[in-house]
Amino acid sequence: MKRSPRIAAESNTKLNRRTLFLGGSMAAMFAVLGGRMRYLQVDQADAFKLLAEENRISIRLIPPARGLIQDRNGKLIAGNEQNYRVLITRETAGDVELVLKRLASLIPLTEDDITQTLDEVMSLNPFVPVTVAERLSWNDFSKIAVNAPALPGVLPEVGLSRRYPLDFDFAHVVGYVGPVSEKDLADIEAPDPLLSIPKFQIGKIGVERWLEDDLRGHAGTKRIEVNSAGRVMRELGREEGLPGADIRLTLDADVQNFAQARLGEESAAVVVMDVTNGDIICCASAPSFDPNLFVRGISTVEYAALTENDHRPLANKTVSGAYPPGSTFKVVTALAALEAEATTAEKKVSCPGYIEFGDRKFHCWKRGGHGSVTLERSLAESCDVYYYDVAQKVGIDKIAEMGRKLGLGVRHEMPMSAITSAVMPDKAWKQEKYKQDWRVGDTINASIGQGYVLASPLQLAVMTARIASGRSVMPRLVRSIGGKDVPLVEAPALDIQLESLVAVREGMNAVVNGETGTAKSSKIVDPAMLMAGKTGTSQVRNISAAERETGVVGNDNLPWEKRDHALFVGYAPFDAPRYAVAVVVEHGGGGSTAAAPIARDVILRAMSDGLPPLEAYPESQRGRIDTMLKELPLRDPVTGMAPVKTKA
Repeated sequence: MKRSPRIAAESNTKLNRRTLFLGGSMAAMFAVLGGRMRYLQVDQADAFKLLAEENRISIRLIPPARGLIQDRNGKLIAGNEQNYRVLITRETAGDVELVLKRLASLIPLTEDDITQTLDEVMSLNPFVPVTVAERLSWNDFSKIAVNAPALPGVLPEVGLSRRYPLDFDFAHVVGYVGPVSEKDLADIEAPDPLLSIPKFQIGKIGVERWLEDDLRGHAGTKRIEVNSAGRVMRELGREEGLPGADIRLTLDADVQNFAQARLGEESAAVVVMDVTNGDIICCASAPSFDPNLFVRGISTVEYAALTENDHRPLANKTVSGAYPPGSTFKVVTALAALEAEATTAEKKVSCPGYIEFGDRKFHCWKRGGHGSVTLERSLAESCDVYYYDVAQKVGIDKIAEMGRKLGLGVRHEMPMSAITSAVMPDKAWKQEKYKQDWRVGDTINASIGQGYVLASPLQLAVMTARIASGRSVMPRLVRSIGGKDVPLVEAPALDIQLESLVAVREGMNAVVNGETGTAKSSKIVDPAMLMAGKTGTSQVRNISAAERETGVVGNDNLPWEKRDHALFVGYAPFDAPRYAVAVVVEHGGGGSTAAAPIARDVILRAMSDGLPPLEAYPESQRGRIDTMLKELPLRDPVTGMAPVKTKA
């Protein structure tokens, strides 16, 4: 049917409108697409070019600066220094062996270095940078940078490395860092991604290890662009990490240095503790070693020199050494007897030079005996028979209970390695350990710190601090972390009668300040600094009956390793105790001659603002002491430089 002219005109009008609408819409769409294409292809060309070449973009972790370790006054113990190093990445290096050989023509690299690097490179993800060499000189570092076009995949970098400016003084306490090992990773439940960085260093022993999480910090990241030859062209972006927390210890660097120098070449240890709050002021073990050797890579020869030394420089004797405490333990037996009412301060015991039990004689150190002695005199002159007698009355279980109350046989938790709990034996301990019953002879030996009894210098310092203060003071090594003080926990009073403590304190006073005291030659004459203490000598060999008949061989006539250990514990000032000290000199001979003089010097240094004052020594000793103090290889208090270092 033919349409009318009017209907045809209306239809044409609608068609034109639709055509225009569709055409306009398509034109608008193409305009938007064209604008977007221009934006992507022109305005954002560089950015999308980089994204399109994703294989040339690398995201790398930025190791954070490790936290500093300082002494109680802010002196630097462990810090960081610039380290020029060179890295290589397998993914961009191509022929890694060829690149390493080219690198060896520029910097010192041995065949072993190249082989070790190749093994490491091939064992890791191809995108992971591997450290080829570090601690380069500026000259070597510059050579690598200049020759970068011929060294694909090689990246010269400036990083940070650990440094111990006071080296020998704090080696045992602070420890050192070293590369992450497989064992380290196995011991960590959820390893930080930082630990996957080849040769990334973490704490291995001491404070560095036990406070690793605080000291390490958190990694940053950076995006870098490399060209087809593997050369880094530019850094595209960076997000800084967080540095590790700074640690401030309770130790005093000047006192620590004095103690280390005073111990000299002895195989020995000294601990000084603040009896008011438990702060460890000094914790020195000798001989020591340079922890920087382990950071830089210790040689086989250097390591052998440390491990083969009979004075054991790698051992921290202050906390890991367990020694028979000898007569220093008599204060424990005395307190146990007083508290059990097995004796009194006035009660006398006759000492003929020995006691007999069964078919065995237990000898006093004084062959002819001490005669009739009270508690005070038994401590002052260190009569063995007095303690043989009272120990049998009180029994080992109560003696052990008192020992633990004073901090013996207890592992004191601090951020240090290989802390021993030593041994505070009782009947149950022997049954569990040896499946044997405890014997009276065991009690007699234990009463004078021999037999099964063992204690560390740290434990002996805690014991002395508790006797001096009358409180269950706990040792503390860390003063603050990240600027926040570690809270002090008030020590409760010891569950020991004041009368018992006073009686033992008076005996310890007589040891040093009495006319017949075993440590009278180590007295302090300044009334404001008077020291009380107890000497100890522990045998490391059995003395036969035949030798006793003919005369016991003196320490001076024995090989070093068969001589007695020398010990001393003390505190000062006597009337207002502030510091406790414990000294152990391995195979040093007598406690009065080898350990007590060291203890006096170190505790005087702790109480003084500088070297021990000569006025504190007996007048007859001042000339000798003055010479000794002047000859000590002490660090300069300002520069920290030492003229001589005590080496193993």
